[in-house]
Amino acid sequence: MFPSTLYNPFAHTYSIIARDPHTGQMGVAVQSHAFAVGAIVPWAEAGVGVVATQAFANLDYGPEGLSLMRDGLSAARTLSTLLKQDENREMRQVALLDGQGTIAVHTGSRCISAAGHLIGVNFSVQANMMVNDSIWPAMKQAYEEAESREQDLADRMIAALEAAQQAGGDIRGQQAAALLIVAGERCQKTWQGRLFDLRVDDHPHPVEELKRLVSMRRAWLLFEQSYELALAQRFGEALPLLKRALELEPEITEIAFRASEILFMAGELQEALALLHRVFAREPLWAEMIPRLVAVGLLPDDPALIKLILDQRS
Repeated sequence: MFPSTLYNPFAHTYSIIARDPHTGQMGVAVQSHAFAVGAIVPWAEAGVGVVATQAFANLDYGPEGLSLMRDGLSAARTLSTLLKQDENREMRQVALLDGQGTIAVHTGSRCISAAGHLIGVNFSVQANMMVNDSIWPAMKQAYEEAESREQDLADRMIAALEAAQQAGGDIRGQQAAALLIVAGERCQKTWQGRLFDLRVDDHPHPVEELKRLVSMRRAWLLFEQSYELALAQRFGEALPLLKRALELEPEITEIAFRASEILFMAGELQEALALLHRVFAREPLWAEMIPRLVAVGLLPDDPALIKLILDQRS
């Protein structure tokens, strides 16, 4: 029987850590035949850094690594500190990236083959228990090619995961994936600044499902930016972002419903009503939200406006 203190959690996997030098955003993306791998491998804090802890994963490396980098240690010094205090370091694979963009990676000699890592400019790829040793070079190449096409950080990292799977991937197959991206600037609280925090815990094609979730999250980010601009009455900037959000994910009912508020604020009455008409036709129960929102002060108690809105049910 394997000693549980060494073999739990069993997070054999491939991952990428990366930083966008233009936005400062940093992230971790991972795929594995390990249930809920997103609860184990990826750790990140806005403006501080990211950690990927895998193989015979030591979860302490996540929060402790972030704490050390938050206190000013570089990725290299943080990694050295973590390994020094871990007597099972040769069973670990861990990658760290700090807020300045420096990277440190360790692949222990007792990681199950095929295992290895490569460091590129502002990123690293690492893998263990792979079909063969072509996996992490394929990830590196895919990330660099996506970067040359000026794709954003999320798409570049997804491209690396896709390349790993196309090259053979985890010897056990596929099950779970995750993507965690944080802002480049520190926030007041450690849990703030998370731009993408997505997990696929169990799926026959987890990276494909992760891509779908990335698109949904991207639409919500566009909506959130549009809403903030609308609140500042910068409608000339808000409305194009709102249009992009609706075009990207036209089937997300809640975005469409809430988009009508921005359109009302911008004075686009007919467009707002037309959008609500489509929402109510698709999911009639959303019309019941209107009096409930009025009751808690989130819609003005304006009988004429409420009638116009509810008339869109027909």
